[in-house]
Amino acid sequence: MKRKLSWICAVAIGMSAFPAFMTQATPAMQPLVNAEPAEAPAVPAPADENQPVGQVMPGVAGANAPIVAQNAPSRDVKLTFAQIAPPPGSMVLRGVNPNGGIEFGMRSDEVVSKAVLNLEYTPSPSLLPIQSQLKVYLNDELMGVLPVTKEQLGKKTLAQMPINPLFITDFNRVRLEFVGHYRDVCENPASSTLWLDVGRSSVLDLTYQTLPVNNDLSHFPIPFFDPRDNRPVTLPMVFAQSPDKALQQAASIVSSWFGSRAGWRGQHFPVMYNKLPDRNAIVFATNDKRPDFLRDHPAVNAPVIEMINHPDNPYVKLLVVFGRDDKDLLQAAKGIAQGNILFRGNSVVVNEVKPLLARQPYDAPNWVRTDRAVTFGELKTYEEQLQSTGLEPAPINVSLNLPPDLYLLRSTGIDMNLNYRYTTPPQKDSSRMDISLNNQFLQAFSLNSAQESNRLLLRLPVLQGLLDGKTDVAIPALKLGAMNQLRFDFQYMNPMPGGSVDNCITFQPVQNHVVISDDSTIDFSKYYHFIAMPDLRAFANAGFPFSRMADLSETIMVMPKTPNEAQMETLLDVTGTIGAQTGFPSINLNITDDSSQIQGKDADIMLIGSIPDKLKDEKRIDLLVQATQSWVNTPTRQTTFPSIMPDMADRAADVRTTLTSSGPMAAVVGFQSPFNDQRSVIALLADSPRGYTLLNEAMNDSGKRAAMFGSVSVIRESGVNSLRVGDVYYVGHLPWFERLWYALSNHPVLLAILAAVSVVLLAWVLWRLLRIISRRRLDPDNE
Repeated sequence: MKRKLSWICAVAIGMSAFPAFMTQATPAMQPLVNAEPAEAPAVPAPADENQPVGQVMPGVAGANAPIVAQNAPSRDVKLTFAQIAPPPGSMVLRGVNPNGGIEFGMRSDEVVSKAVLNLEYTPSPSLLPIQSQLKVYLNDELMGVLPVTKEQLGKKTLAQMPINPLFITDFNRVRLEFVGHYRDVCENPASSTLWLDVGRSSVLDLTYQTLPVNNDLSHFPIPFFDPRDNRPVTLPMVFAQSPDKALQQAASIVSSWFGSRAGWRGQHFPVMYNKLPDRNAIVFATNDKRPDFLRDHPAVNAPVIEMINHPDNPYVKLLVVFGRDDKDLLQAAKGIAQGNILFRGNSVVVNEVKPLLARQPYDAPNWVRTDRAVTFGELKTYEEQLQSTGLEPAPINVSLNLPPDLYLLRSTGIDMNLNYRYTTPPQKDSSRMDISLNNQFLQAFSLNSAQESNRLLLRLPVLQGLLDGKTDVAIPALKLGAMNQLRFDFQYMNPMPGGSVDNCITFQPVQNHVVISDDSTIDFSKYYHFIAMPDLRAFANAGFPFSRMADLSETIMVMPKTPNEAQMETLLDVTGTIGAQTGFPSINLNITDDSSQIQGKDADIMLIGSIPDKLKDEKRIDLLVQATQSWVNTPTRQTTFPSIMPDMADRAADVRTTLTSSGPMAAVVGFQSPFNDQRSVIALLADSPRGYTLLNEAMNDSGKRAAMFGSVSVIRESGVNSLRVGDVYYVGHLPWFERLWYALSNHPVLLAILAAVSVVLLAWVLWRLLRIISRRRLDPDNE
């Protein structure tokens, strides 16, 4: 009984550490006193019964007893290593690199009541039993040890390790440490026989229990978005009826702001008309137009943002955006996007949102600055990103998100001033630092044992060419894209034991430390902005051309007169995706339902639903979707990987095909704006509600977005297919001499002929000049 009471006290102490905005759950915790320890769960059966399986290590009885509160909702989650472990999901622990791990976060409004780690691993058949073992840590607290037995050697082993929920915090790391031995004396930690393979089907089973949360906006955006939650953000938005233009703009601002917070997680905004959601949601309501479940709420006389309980579930919260009219809702939405740092209490009134400084092109917070050199410290996303430790230090990665229209074709190089520090190798050897870009090796630099820090003034040319001594790193042609990974690998030749059993030389392993200094810089400020369009890859991966202005101030969105739920969902998902790519909300997006208002406008145009009749120029668009009928132009030759300059012959439309079908289909179509040669039109089309679902799923799926390119992307149940077809136009500015080189870059024969003619002309001019000089020198009287 004393043991049970001590366990209960420990639980109570752990629960008290959670954030103050959660209400006290003392009554709900009463059943803990009478809770009996649960039996250890059964060991999972092997996937293949005929396959040899090592001994299964049982869990400790009662250690994973659930901690439950009365009537509190809970959810069971299985986090497989394939999902949360570093790629490829499986991990091989070796003698010189014995550590591996997984990381997971926990929402502020939840607590883990039960955690069990189910491991699938195979130890090397050369290991010494019992002396070899696998240690499991949670946040550097030892959870248990799994000894390697004789029966497990070389066989797949299933083991279960209970995890104490009291050690789970906001951010958690489960670390696996391999202690391997293959002989009693004179071992070499680098021996290829020292390994333990942890399978990607290993899983961490968690039971999350929801905690009651106070209606306090000082923690906003929690619980509607929690940065500790690694799952995609799914946040319903509720309207009384089909919204008009101002309310559509307000909802777009909110969705893009949540998208900018969600970032790499992904985001989805289901739309409901006059329905009560079953999860945390955003509700838009005015005094005259409000969902039925808010009909008894008092009227407001200003833009108000209020956090309330779900009418049927106190664990679900609703963020209600109130106003006297749609203008108030627009002001409240801007308050969410730009004034949330002042939120507190259960409601706030947005008195004024006053812009102080106009946005500039290409100033998206998620993009690398192109107006000056940027330091690596500005590119960091977490504190210790630019340092690594270990016998084999893990690679240091730096992300470079660039505007997709950055023109790098005839660039002399990208200047990078690199300052790095490292543990000095004990002797002069082949230890080196390798630099790679987008998994393409660039160059290696020796780690000089005579000094502990180095500065390199690097030039990263975007085209292969001559190396200028030891200061240049050549990037393979056109390997820079909208999203790039710059990787630094420090490779050490570590001294290892050797000799015979009678005369053994041993070393104490010493960790190596490597650091890329924060003051290292890279400069993209010398390049023009120029791109061949239409290019749906630039739209899918970077929101371009709309994201050129991060606030979408030069974008016009054309919506149907009365958009249905699917069309509104498309609008919010697209603005949320662009917000995630730029890191800034679309506070100045212009929305219209009258296609005549876009005529003559100097703006990029996005269409949702259908293409207006005034834009249905069959010379410009190459696909049209209307109800069950659609037609498409196909090119003479489909090139998956185009050359530097688009080949007009390959893109020429060869055949038009028209089909009628009841099956769902959606499409993304790009073409040049008829109102401005420097502007583009992107149309998001679907033939049915299911078609819009396919469109939204594709826009929210990074893998399907990667399949979008060219001018036409067709989305069906089978996936995404894209075409490069139709005319090419150019957006941006290049000096005349750069335009000339660009035009000749894909015609080497013509370039050679012009070069030969230029040489002949130059030689002729020089010859004539020399003849004149010679004549004057020999006969000065005939000048």
